[in-house]
Order: sequence, then C-alpha cells, then structure tokens
Amino acid sequence: MLAIRPKAAGGPEVMTLEEHPTPTPGPGEAVIRVEAAGVNFIDIYQRSGQYKIEPPIPLGLEGAGRVEAVGPAVTGVREGDEVAWAGGPGSYATHIRIPVAKLVPVPAGVGAKRAAAAMLQGMTAHYLVRSTFALGPGHTCLVHAAAGGVGLLLCQMAKRLGARVIGTVSTEEKARLARGAGADEVILYTQADVEVEARRLTGGAGVDVVYDGVGRDTFERSLGALRPRGMLVLFGQSSGPVPAFDPQILSQKGSLFLTRPTLGHYTATREELLQRAEDVLGAIARGELTISVGATYPLAEAAEAHRALAGRATTGKVLLVP
Repeated sequence: MLAIRPKAAGGPEVMTLEEHPTPTPGPGEAVIRVEAAGVNFIDIYQRSGQYKIEPPIPLGLEGAGRVEAVGPAVTGVREGDEVAWAGGPGSYATHIRIPVAKLVPVPAGVGAKRAAAAMLQGMTAHYLVRSTFALGPGHTCLVHAAAGGVGLLLCQMAKRLGARVIGTVSTEEKARLARGAGADEVILYTQADVEVEARRLTGGAGVDVVYDGVGRDTFERSLGALRPRGMLVLFGQSSGPVPAFDPQILSQKGSLFLTRPTLGHYTATREELLQRAEDVLGAIARGELTISVGATYPLAEAAEAHRALAGRATTGKVLLVP
C-alpha cells in the first residue's frame, strides 16, 4: 500500500508518499481501501509537532472507503461494505487497519467523499450545538470562521435548531457562503471589530455562546462578545494556542463559562458514536445538510493541502483522494 508516515515532525515537506506493507486485520479489526481522507487542522498540529506523536506519524484521522478484509470473529461489517470513520490514525493512505467499533455505515446516496468530509467536522458541529451548548429558539450564537468546514456546518445546524446565527469571515465571498449556510448576520473581521459588532447586533446584550475554532487571534474578542453567564466554546486553535490567562477575567466579564471540548469525549461509547454519525450522515442523505467540499488533492499532494488549509486559502472541506 501507499501511505504518508513522516519520520519526524516538521513542515509540509516531511510528508512523502511511500510504500508500506498492506496490513492484515486482527481480531475485531477490518482493513479498508481508503477512497477519501479528510484533512484537518489537527493533522497539521501532529505533523508540525505542536501535538506530540511518536514517529513515524500516522497522519489522518478520518476517511471513508470499502471494507477489503475483516479479522476473526468480526460481526457488523462485511467485505464490500461502504464505511466511514473518525479517530482512525493513518488515514493518509490507500489502506487502513482500524477497529470495527470505530466504523459507521455510509447511507446509500451519500458517497465516500461526502462521508469523509462529514465525519470529524460534522460530528464536531453536532456535539457543539446539541450537547456542549444546546442551542434552541431564543439563543444567539457567534460562529468564527463561518465559511470554513466546521463553520458552514455550524451555521446550518444552528439555524435548523432555531438560533440566531452571527458569523465572522475575512472576505465578501466567504460572507456569501456563510449567509447561504444560514448566518443571519456576518461580520467581516478585516473591516470591523468583532466584539463591537457582536454587541451592536445584540442591542448591547452580547451573544449566548461563541463557537471558536480559531484560538489565539480571537480569544479576547470572543470573551468580550458574550452576555453575562455566556459560554465560550473553544474547540480549536487554527491561529495558535491561547496564552495562559487569569481565570478571574471570566468573573470580571460576567461570570462567563469557558470549555475546551474534543470529539473523543462526545463519542465516548459506541452508541454515542453511532447516534451522532447517523444524525449527520442521515441528514446529508435526506438533503437536510449540505457538505461543502472545497478542494480535493491526490494523496501525493498532501503537502499542498496542508499549505492551503494553514494559509486559510480554502473554504469548506479539504480531502485527499488516493
């Protein structure tokens, strides 16, 4: 098989496509022929060494493809089944060996590309709006990077739940995308102060929740945009990690809540994983949720995919296609 397994952390250039032995499934495992793999910021953090992973680094956590072989006593999947996964290290490859418990079925009509694009970001958006801060009518949320992969899904899901959605973007084109996904208001952070605009749009009250996957560059303004007892949901750090701060600031700004969630804790059981995946993939199959695939790259061009994502030159989801 072909796979990208950097021998050391570093820049995009450490990602080279090389031959590796095709794995054999063990008990409770399956080998999948990968048809599409998602590219995410966590891949960049792992590749660069920001998140420490012992080399060779098994890049890529999500994807979709066909079951090629199953291990002894495996039930629930068969050869030929179309499946998807999140949390499966080593997805930047033509094949992956993965525990069957991490696989979910892909509904008819969704396809590998949309399934791969939906798993990590779709389930992230799902737990953010349904569990971390459960949105409903009467709530106002602020979504940073509203034209990104998670941002577009957050806008759609939040709007379907009856919330008012304020998005932040960098360009008019991205503003158009965010509005198309359900944003009621869009702030161009290159032209206006996000905190000031969020307060203006809420009559000075502030928003109920901020969904912030940007981190360092937006953290202070995110806190400033919240109403008293509002919640900042910091689910990523595309601009870099947030520096240390005094928790007393939360009190001073209105007894605010701050949480740093991760998908693994919201898909901690097989039942929860299936429920979230079925909700997301089922909504796609029914046409209720639109997945935007912004760019696809051959597996050999993973370095270019990382450069584009890190440079914020993409909208929607970025995929690698073996």
